[in-house]
Amino acid sequence: MQENENENVVAATTVIPSAQQASDAGKHDNERVIEPENALPEVTIEMLPERSRAACARAGWTKLLPVQASAIPYLMTKRNMMVQSQTGSGKTGAFLLPILERIDMKKRACQALILVPTRELALQVSREAELLGADLGMRTAVVYGGVKYGPQLDAFRDGAQLVVGTPGRILDHLLKETLSLDALQILIFDEADRMLSMGFYPDMKRVQQFLPSRSISGYMFSATFPGYVMRLAGDFLRNPEFLSLSRDHVHVAGMDHIYYVVPGMQRERSLVRIIEVENPITSIIFCNTKSTVHFVTVVLKRFGYDADELSSDLAQGARERVMGRVKKGALRFLVATDVAARGIDIPDLSHVIQYEPPEDPELYIHRAGRTGRVGASGTAISIVAGMEQYKLREISRSFNINLQEKTLPTDEDVETIVSQRVIASLEGELRTRDSLQLERMQRFIPLGRSLTEAEEESPLIAMLLDDYYQRTLQFPPQPPPVEAPAEQEEAFEERKPRPRPRQDRRPDNQRRRR
Repeated sequence: MQENENENVVAATTVIPSAQQASDAGKHDNERVIEPENALPEVTIEMLPERSRAACARAGWTKLLPVQASAIPYLMTKRNMMVQSQTGSGKTGAFLLPILERIDMKKRACQALILVPTRELALQVSREAELLGADLGMRTAVVYGGVKYGPQLDAFRDGAQLVVGTPGRILDHLLKETLSLDALQILIFDEADRMLSMGFYPDMKRVQQFLPSRSISGYMFSATFPGYVMRLAGDFLRNPEFLSLSRDHVHVAGMDHIYYVVPGMQRERSLVRIIEVENPITSIIFCNTKSTVHFVTVVLKRFGYDADELSSDLAQGARERVMGRVKKGALRFLVATDVAARGIDIPDLSHVIQYEPPEDPELYIHRAGRTGRVGASGTAISIVAGMEQYKLREISRSFNINLQEKTLPTDEDVETIVSQRVIASLEGELRTRDSLQLERMQRFIPLGRSLTEAEEESPLIAMLLDDYYQRTLQFPPQPPPVEAPAEQEEAFEERKPRPRPRQDRRPDNQRRRR
């Protein structure tokens, strides 16, 4: 979406280097790069406008990182982009420096919005923004759930020009009209793949209703671009171009093959941790024996997951019941042996999880092939312990599979991501309550305060939250809808935000009070 020219936007010629300059800057030979048509040369710090050079000096940057050198020219010339960049690669600077150049410091209104999946990332981005823009007077607001609204409201009243936050809390402020996007120029989706795994898609679609009706610049940064993230890009960006900088893995749409090395004991607990972090929409979990299938199914059910088993030991009636749920797409986790799963096709299967490596190497291909069908994307996860990882690597060499190792999530990792999901889900439910429901719940606010103040009562709160979270596990994260390519342009026009009456943006009880 190309936006109108603005007097505070630095001219493209300020940033785009000459051929000689590009040659001097040099390409990053150790990076695999996929560039759009009409690719732009990289930049160095010396080629940036004065404001950005000063910001880099404040941050102590002596040179740009690869993603910054490659992406900045596209953001400065307002080309809508999908940028693939791994976490920790320096992508925050790649969009913050252009934001510094493009927003009007004299205008006290939100001109740039950065949506992120977690409060930690929101704080990280805001701290870097404050460091880079310290001497420019840029005002930043950081917005996420689970904390008081007061400091966030103060930041908006002070005229925050850059707002960084999670979709749910941003939506809360938009609904309450404490935040306006009327002056928005730039929209950034940071770690879009993680936002979808957190279940933020419905909130992101509602945020879209508050975007200006005029064109703005949109950018999406993600570690991977599987099909569901590509569809998200089509929802929010008009004709985005693709730029990838990935040393090890360039992924647009297709199969991801990853594995986790886990302790030999309590493999089932490792599976639960992986599921919590990966948050599959639908999955087949393959086991080598019928007894393991039953054991894993029981564990998942006890942890609250919508899981069922399929093995040759099942009675015909039980098998038909499970198959009926599979055919309807109403089962999130199917645990099965290779024999029992033959001929089963689960619609839009997002993940295949191999609880243990197959005894026959060729079964790996049959298992992984259950997802990523007909050009769709998918993820094949293998769980290995001890010497099993060498067997898996031999399979990858035999079939020329690009395996990626991921670190097993810790208990602290799971605690963090579960807490954030619960907060996002609770805030989402609160937004749906009518005036009577809000009035009814007021009687429990004093009790809630007293429970939080008494440490010995914390198990009561933990029990309530655990029960609530178990209910949410029955419903997988909502992915972007699948659309035929011919329908995408028409669908974009339908999704294009249009002005809405202001009185329609608040819940009934807030309209009544005014």
